[in-house]
Amino acid sequence: MTVVTRFAPSPTGFLHIGGARTALFNWLYAHGRGGKMLLRIEDTDRERSTQAAIDAIVDGLTWLGITWDGDPIYQFARSARHREVAEQLLAAGHAYRCYASAGELAQMRDEARRQGRAKLYDGRWRDRSPSEAPPGVKPAIRLKAPLTGETVIEDRVQGRVVWQNENLDDLVLLRSDGTPTYMLAVVVDDHDMGITHVIRGDDHLTNAARQKQIYDALGWPVPTMAHIPLIHGPDGAKLSKRHGALGVDAYRAMGYLPPALRNYLVRLGWSHGDQEIFSTEEMIAAFDLPQIGRSPARFDFAKLENLNGHYIRHSADQALIDAISRLLPHLADGGELAAKMTPRRKNQFLAAMPSLKERAKTLIDLIDGASFLFAERPIPLDERAVALLTPETKNLLREVAADLAQVEPWTAETTERAVRAFAERRGLKLGSVAQPLRAALTGRVTSPGIFAVLAVLDKDESLARLADRFTAVQPHG
Repeated sequence: MTVVTRFAPSPTGFLHIGGARTALFNWLYAHGRGGKMLLRIEDTDRERSTQAAIDAIVDGLTWLGITWDGDPIYQFARSARHREVAEQLLAAGHAYRCYASAGELAQMRDEARRQGRAKLYDGRWRDRSPSEAPPGVKPAIRLKAPLTGETVIEDRVQGRVVWQNENLDDLVLLRSDGTPTYMLAVVVDDHDMGITHVIRGDDHLTNAARQKQIYDALGWPVPTMAHIPLIHGPDGAKLSKRHGALGVDAYRAMGYLPPALRNYLVRLGWSHGDQEIFSTEEMIAAFDLPQIGRSPARFDFAKLENLNGHYIRHSADQALIDAISRLLPHLADGGELAAKMTPRRKNQFLAAMPSLKERAKTLIDLIDGASFLFAERPIPLDERAVALLTPETKNLLREVAADLAQVEPWTAETTERAVRAFAERRGLKLGSVAQPLRAALTGRVTSPGIFAVLAVLDKDESLARLADRFTAVQPHG
């Protein structure tokens, strides 16, 4: 049997982080078994489904590196097939026409709630003759669900899950306007697409009982089910925007790398010993359903940042430059920075990368750390740099600049020797010279190593920036 999974988002918003994890689990399970993952866009909610949301879902999956086999399948386009199956159930006696009005249905629901019953529909049209149908009323079609016994799902994550049939309604398959319901559409699509494994959030677990009853009525095999717990915030509450329930595009804009986010998501609720860092190949080889826990996973931004920092440190310098170039169109000020990314500046960025990436946790950190490269002279100073550049330290800069002007060739090593020699001659600690240099060259009191900064900026730019500070009082920002 070829394993076939599917990711089936509703295009009513962005691809949120929980959906991305569901897609990843489906992708890993299928690829680890030589199978396929299909993409189905469940766009039957015509009022809320948008092309922008479809584009965001496809873009988010592509950015994450999650691929699918074949073209996306659109559920709404298959409505005629869904209606055909409803008629098939009706003809076989497994479904019936229901003429209950909206008012009657509301009355039934109120009565059931007063009595504490889970079953909301009283089955009043289940065995009545169509000849009793009120004139001019278009019926819904309902499944004739079993009244006794149990509906059972052997779930690969949740274990054996049992529902008493007496508590389950005769669910609607076709609404009175002829539109198929979600329950029917999902079953028909999964069957027709040859889905062997349904891996989805456990908020769909109750749907599994109703969908199994449709499968049984049609005599179709039920796919293997695996309902994965949802992601919660660090406090154990349902994941919200304050916890990180954002679209995948937001994580891209925050400067996370796709492999790092994949690695983080796979470990949210799935265990594999003490291993935390996984290559894509290792994930595919190791991932299996029984290792998914039954408790909700907790989202932890600090852990994601640390993991992303690991990936940054272990990425090739040029790969990070390329990743930043791809990121810029997704940043509010990305166009301005892209215009400054001349070949010369890009080469300087590349040269600075070994120092920058040691402390960075995101691509935004790298961009921020390299801001001194793109600053126009006279470069703006932050408050701490302004405080550091006193008249005394500006005189010091004038003197050390005279020594640096004699340095040839201009490298991190030669500039370091010159600055150290200057400090020793003046009886100063190295930091007393290095910190004013850093403030004058970068506008900040933190930066990559000062000698790496000197080397990256080159001699002319470095001496010019120093001169800006000791020749005149300059504005700061």
